[in-house]
Amino acid sequence: MARNLAGLVGMFKINIQLFTAAGPDAVRKVGALGSGIFLDLKYHDIPNTVVGAISAAAEFREVRLLDVHTTGSESMMRAAAQVLAGKGANRAKLLGITVLTSLSPQDLRRIGLAGTPAARALRLAQLAKRSGLDGVVASPKEVRQIRRACGRDFLIVVPGIRPSERSPQRKDDQTRVGTPSQAIRAGADYLVVGRPITAASDPRQAARAIAEEIAEVIHPA
Repeated sequence: MARNLAGLVGMFKINIQLFTAAGPDAVRKVGALGSGIFLDLKYHDIPNTVVGAISAAAEFREVRLLDVHTTGSESMMRAAAQVLAGKGANRAKLLGITVLTSLSPQDLRRIGLAGTPAARALRLAQLAKRSGLDGVVASPKEVRQIRRACGRDFLIVVPGIRPSERSPQRKDDQTRVGTPSQAIRAGADYLVVGRPITAASDPRQAARAIAEEIAEVIHPA
């Protein structure tokens, strides 16, 4: 799949499923294609454990983005950011997971969290910025308010992307979604697109169509 899509995507995301199955070899093999890696392992643990994980992940020269859960605490995020601070200009960027795109307002209430997903994502993004992170991962619904609050240089990586031709009934397990053009117009820096490409009958054509939709927003005719 990665070889088929090389040259059409900005980087490849390796998540916990692939990393659990194939480990560091997945990073090396996919990274060898030259597109760079978003190592999406969503670290969430005590600061000392997360520091060790970030230190190990930073050794992969192919990795351009790493992430931790912002709910792991300010001290955890600060510790993780400090690990990367001395790695130079080409170091991996550290992102904070705000509110997973699969979570609805009802889900938040059931796990004891007050407020809407949008309000909580904004608050966590602001905490991530104060903690020294380079950016956050947030749904398309929260991009605009996070961009206003956190500034132009704060990275916003956006999953839950569903191309325009997919009907609302095909959101899969995502509850807060948006189209590529909506996310870009709102201020996203990177879009994470999984199943609309990997589950397509022609993944390469699906990726090309999304790239063209993004290009039309960035460089309108």
